[in-house]
Amino acid sequence: MPGRDPGPSVKDKKVYEALRDEGNSKEKSARIANASAGSSRRAVASTGGRSGSYDDWTLAQLRKRASELDIEGRSSMSKAELVDALRHH
Repeated sequence: MPGRDPGPSVKDKKVYEALRDEGNSKEKSARIANASAGSSRRAVASTGGRSGSYDDWTLAQLRKRASELDIEGRSSMSKAELVDALRHH
């Protein structure tokens, strides 16, 4: 929407507006716009964490995660079946 001013705290208003148009909240849009203003946008996108492989998880950890995702039949699945089910959920 033209004419809306995000305020003085937003450093990159163009990025802020694009994020708001995508449906992001004001807070999230401002946070991302400010982070991208201080560095290259590529560096901001690459700051996420990495998750370990399901192959490294114990059977108990896999069953707990499967429970959180309501995967049916998880209690009788082998480790390989749980890993497959979690990857394709």
